[in-house]
Amino acid sequence: MATIAAATPEIVQPKVNPIHLTDTAVSKVREIMATQDPLPAGLRIGVVGGGCSGFQYSMSFENQSGMMDKVFSFDSLKVFVDATSLMYLNGCVVDYVETLEAAGFKFENPNTKSTCGCGSSFSV
Repeated sequence: MATIAAATPEIVQPKVNPIHLTDTAVSKVREIMATQDPLPAGLRIGVVGGGCSGFQYSMSFENQSGMMDKVFSFDSLKVFVDATSLMYLNGCVVDYVETLEAAGFKFENPNTKSTCGCGSSFSV
């Protein structure tokens, strides 16, 4: 009598993006994108040198990705991140917040060692 081995299902870990945009941030980006003519292909998020702590976040609209970009999708919103910026943004969560004092995009980055007093720049 032959024994039949039960097939062991393959365990597949969900792919986790190294950067995450909250639903609120995606909604706000889409709202702003809708006012652009022509409609951009997606959002570029990056890290650039500058500010009093060394680095600043940058956000801009793009019509296409670059050769060295990683492209992430959040509810079909394309987000382009260059390879160098991705090193600094790994694990970062981007949210959109509105308070009585201000409204804007907020970066929660586990890689930062310190931020400046105004919160617009950081160091790693």
